[in-house]
Amino acid sequence: MKPLKFKPLLKQTLWGGDKIIPFKHLSENLQNVGESWEISGVKDNESIVSDGPWAGRKLNDVVVELKGELVGEDNYRRFGNEFPLLIKFIDARQQLSIQVHPSDEIAHRQGKERGKTEMWYIMDSAPDASLRSGLKQQITPEQYKEMVENDTITDAIAEYKVKEGDCFFLPAGRIHSIGAGCFLAEIQQTSDVTYRIYDFKRKDKNGNYRQLHTKEAAECIDYHVESNYRTEYTPAKNEGVSLVRCPYFNTAVYDLTEPMTLDYSELDSFVILIATKGEARVTDNEGNTFELREGESVLVPATTHELKVEGTIKFLETFV
Repeated sequence: MKPLKFKPLLKQTLWGGDKIIPFKHLSENLQNVGESWEISGVKDNESIVSDGPWAGRKLNDVVVELKGELVGEDNYRRFGNEFPLLIKFIDARQQLSIQVHPSDEIAHRQGKERGKTEMWYIMDSAPDASLRSGLKQQITPEQYKEMVENDTITDAIAEYKVKEGDCFFLPAGRIHSIGAGCFLAEIQQTSDVTYRIYDFKRKDKNGNYRQLHTKEAAECIDYHVESNYRTEYTPAKNEGVSLVRCPYFNTAVYDLTEPMTLDYSELDSFVILIATKGEARVTDNEGNTFELREGESVLVPATTHELKVEGTIKFLETFV
């Protein structure tokens, strides 16, 4: 079974920038593209296979037909016919709203299908780019509501200057916001549940304030304070470096300047490769070959035992 590539779902937003189109080597003449949904099983936003025998088919339809052969037997039993991860590129020309996502348990209680745990990997961002992640001071739910009302909630959230290679893990409940100038890859549960806490008193194109979800968010926030919310790791060449391991995804980064074989013979899961820089020729154990270059994401089926990667490339590898 050949690895699958997909047509990107490009999302134009009020805060979107101009990096995604050239990064992905696309010809579209679109402005303010804030997101490219690379691989998505979200209802009404499903990825479409771009080539090969499954061309034109929706991702979840391919899951229905191939089941564990595509996603892994355990994953198919756990997630059924909905692909379990959502992969995005995000380009923030302006500050995004401050948000939080529910856990699975809270989402179920609120009538949602599932919560959202996610991670960010920072790519080539603006020199002054920053983001917010996690509380830096202890506050109560009552203080949280007061701070939202009096426009001081940002005082309670840790802010970080960021550069290429930085990583942030965002478990459900962690308050966060992508800042202006950030260009990043996002890996998350298949969920589009977002609660907007604060939006800097901005108005939309029709002059209206965007809806806030202060009450729903209050039920979700993890009020625990940590000293550092940045994921610390030591970069290395020509080997996989683990970034995040959690119940929803496991992600590593590879920075290759020489050929490397990735062994998946003991892994009961699909694998997604997300290229952030450079390009390579990739060959699987069945002889299928494809090119992978920056801005591309590819879904490798669970039946694949190994991949040989030849080129100068940096990419994220993620699986469940």
